[in-house]
Amino acid sequence: MTGARILIIEDDTCILDNTAELLELEGYMVMTASDGKRGMEKIMLSPPDLIICDLLMPKMDGLTLLQKLGKHPRFKKIPFIFSSAKSENTDIKKGLDSGADDYLVKPFDFEDLLRAIRKCLVKQK
Repeated sequence: MTGARILIIEDDTCILDNTAELLELEGYMVMTASDGKRGMEKIMLSPPDLIICDLLMPKMDGLTLLQKLGKHPRFKKIPFIFSSAKSENTDIKKGLDSGADDYLVKPFDFEDLLRAIRKCLVKQK
């Protein structure tokens, strides 16, 4: 589903910019936010079709953001992918148990990200 609107929430500007550029080249419309608080503001203004979110960020972490989204009927069905350097099985399990649709460990292969996005967008239909 190219043309889908994807929000990337990531505090590392290099990762944020590179991921946004690569997804735009794939035909996605990309919005970005540098922390969970700004991400939540963007979601409230214009809900995306999918969210890719870092786990550890200033102002609001990814788990808190996902928890807040889960309380909104309008936002809780938006597919949510965590991307994090936290690679322990307990971290991955915690992310998925919190309601995320997928969890990618950084640094991830871009093809793995594309697969995760496609899987989530198809499941959303």
